[in-house]
Amino acid sequence: MSRYDLTDFEWRVIEPLLPNKSRGVPRVDDRRVLNGIFWVLRSGAPWRDLPERYGPRTTCYNRFVRWRKAGVWDRLMDAISAAHDGAIQMIDSTSIRAHQQAATAKKGVQIIVSVDRAVGSRPRSTSSSTRKGSQSGSA
Repeated sequence: MSRYDLTDFEWRVIEPLLPNKSRGVPRVDDRRVLNGIFWVLRSGAPWRDLPERYGPRTTCYNRFVRWRKAGVWDRLMDAISAAHDGAIQMIDSTSIRAHQQAATAKKGVQIIVSVDRAVGSRPRSTSSSTRKGSQSGSA
């Protein structure tokens, strides 16, 4: 069992919520496919790098997309949250990333925001030293 695989408790909660309409071809083991989907989502690897123990990558990807469109994932998340009595918290790490230099600030250093003096003045196309030079040269 991989660290990304569902526990038996999680599987007992999720299994009754899965769509079970069989089409022409017999379904691949849902638990194995879900473990494959979770492996890709948790590891951040592309679908093409999905280990073979989870089955064909196209099966995992197609089921992920199909269930997303059908709202299955929303129902699963609601059930898992309810089963854990609200003791589970999820954070999307992409929303709390900081720039690599954000951790290098020294203690006690004040950040001073400076305002350019020229912000309120009229925009100029040439600097004042250039203009003075051209005026003195023409006189």
